[in-house]
Amino acid sequence: MIPIAKPYFGPEEEAAAAAVLRSGWVTQGPRVAEFETAFAAYVGAPHAVALSSCTTAMHATFVALGIGAGDEVVCPSLSFIATANSVVHAGAVPVFADVDERTMNLSPAAVERAIGPRTKAILVAHQVGMPADLDELSALARARGLALVEDAACAVGARYHGVRVGQPHGVAAAFSFHPRKILSCGEGGMVTTADAALAERLRRLRHHGMSVSDLARHRGYVRESYVEIGFNFRMTDLQAAIALVQLGRLDGMLARRRALASRYDQLLGGAAGVETPSVPGDREHNYQTYMVRLRGGGAARRDAVLEKLMAAGVSTRPGVMSAHREPPYASRRVELPVTTALADETLALPLYHELSEADQDRVVAALRAVAV
Repeated sequence: MIPIAKPYFGPEEEAAAAAVLRSGWVTQGPRVAEFETAFAAYVGAPHAVALSSCTTAMHATFVALGIGAGDEVVCPSLSFIATANSVVHAGAVPVFADVDERTMNLSPAAVERAIGPRTKAILVAHQVGMPADLDELSALARARGLALVEDAACAVGARYHGVRVGQPHGVAAAFSFHPRKILSCGEGGMVTTADAALAERLRRLRHHGMSVSDLARHRGYVRESYVEIGFNFRMTDLQAAIALVQLGRLDGMLARRRALASRYDQLLGGAAGVETPSVPGDREHNYQTYMVRLRGGGAARRDAVLEKLMAAGVSTRPGVMSAHREPPYASRRVELPVTTALADETLALPLYHELSEADQDRVVAALRAVAV
């Protein structure tokens, strides 16, 4: 079976993790601080704050921005459910807006229609590594006095107008280091921001609201205080040590994925009923996922193709879920025709660093044979 995805780890990651174990400091500490500095430099952001996941990163960001009960956040339904859940965790209400058919990201026009008197923020996801329409969305957020938060879970290394996602264009961007992501340390998240006060509060919130860092306490006795109710959202030094190695090899991993994606484009060109990704010229996809669209026949056809591919030894998955059709949100009764069509017609193909061209040929041959 050719897997849908596979993290790329080597002896360097093993050595980095072993060094942390031998140091005796395995929770949030010097490696986390080092990773924050290196990640901020990579994306070009003034500040980076590591947390336990992208979900907790977004949750803590909303809390730090004062967004909670009675507030609304406009966000996509076409995203992993964690996007909407992070809003609910903060006590606010997600309001779903439709997406652009080409990029699969929030449509600025749909966002503007969804803004109401209780809206406090826009949460935009860079879906499967395709940058969203940041210029239009940031302009809309400024004009309406809203915070723009980027769910950049999938978008490490992607570029918009030549600039890496994460500077950020809004108040903050949140990243994921889950095994399905390109840069992985098992779990973990990061918030990047240009707002020093926001970064300082996020550092408190991730560690139970504590007034001083573990690094400061390590240098000598410092009596801490707990200035607000916070969370246990810390990243460990084990994760950060692995992530630092991954960050060092990230550009090579991105180049490999883009080369494989280009090869998929060429091999699938002209395949009946198979639509390959379309990338606008002003942005650079990182291909966290390579997704095709099978137009016509809806979910029934897509699922039939999926099952035939699995039977042929090719692991595949539906493209992106639609949160508004899941039980926690199904009572909203929103009309999102583009979201629904994309959720029903998209299919993720195997893509990972060590995918061989021979296996990629197998994937394409199997898809061509069954997608008719």
